[in-house]
Amino acid sequence: MRVVYCTDTYPPQVNGVSVVTAISVEGLRARGWDVHVIAPKYPESAAGAADANMTAIPSVSLPMYPDVRLVAPDYFSVRRAIDRFRPDIVHCTTEFLVGRLGQMAAARARVPLVTSYHTDFSRYMTSYGVPWLARPVSRYIARFHKRALRTYTPSRASRDDLRLLGVSDVVVWGCGVDAERFHPSRRSQELRVKLGIDGAFTFLYVGRLAAEKGVDVVIEAYRRAETRLPPGATRLVIAGAGPEERRIRAAAPPGTVFLGFLDRETALPELYASADAFAFASTTETLGLVVLEAMASGLSVVAAPAGGVAEHLRDGENGLEYAANDVGACADAMVRLATDGALSVRLRAGARRTAEALSWRKELDRLDESYRSLCE
Repeated sequence: MRVVYCTDTYPPQVNGVSVVTAISVEGLRARGWDVHVIAPKYPESAAGAADANMTAIPSVSLPMYPDVRLVAPDYFSVRRAIDRFRPDIVHCTTEFLVGRLGQMAAARARVPLVTSYHTDFSRYMTSYGVPWLARPVSRYIARFHKRALRTYTPSRASRDDLRLLGVSDVVVWGCGVDAERFHPSRRSQELRVKLGIDGAFTFLYVGRLAAEKGVDVVIEAYRRAETRLPPGATRLVIAGAGPEERRIRAAAPPGTVFLGFLDRETALPELYASADAFAFASTTETLGLVVLEAMASGLSVVAAPAGGVAEHLRDGENGLEYAANDVGACADAMVRLATDGALSVRLRAGARRTAEALSWRKELDRLDESYRSLCE
């Protein structure tokens, strides 16, 4: 069986969509599928253009957000790749240009088409100060996914959002985490000493430093919590990069440790496990992969139960909930964790149990079966 993946983000770019897409590609190949990927060409992977398993479309960085690549509207390269590979199914994992061109080429070739819904762009509009665009973006998302035989999305909340937009065949899929790579055993005392957090209860944030992520809530809540605790009792570590990085660095309390972009295969597992709790404030996640990675690493989670995060966050069992954007409630939760050792130990154990139940092997088996049923 043969499948073409059309995506606007793929490694070496790192985000939730690229990670899940790469896991899908690798998992399907292990299950006997021939997989071809159509994705942007990245400067750091020039060799990708010569890869027989990939069609790399020329792209440039978005001026205000360099991590995002804008691809050339090269329909004919996408069409030639699909005609040459002759897939049994085409999977468009993003709603941007590569995904849309893939839809057009799949329709012309009369190949079954499926899509993924990973990102709630309509809710991003408020974060970026253009709330009047939310409705047009929702309409575009609805049209995009209505063209597919089936749409895969990682949470019940996002499935329900799509159904309200009139998308009928929506399957909850993709709620997995690598609980072997992200594991409490990777905790490193040497790293804690190196980062200057040894002896302090350490809160960690991992993710893009962008408006929709709500990092300001984490920073301000930590600032308030810090004033209620003995000097040096807590630390905040932030790993990630993005368009808001300079402003967030300037707003952070003194002593906040910024690490920038880290390799998720090598550096992140050790960092997660070496912290004590994970702090998160985004309300626009369809999954919240970093939350699951933190849980797998044995971290209790302080987060708002919104979107995909609400699927796995259980107050008092694997973390502490607070109302969305409620800085005071977030600070209260931080203080509770930092001062109640028994609570922290119990929640960390509960977080690990939650992650252990989320197997990528099972999810990839489900995807394989779903593809085959559609092809039949």
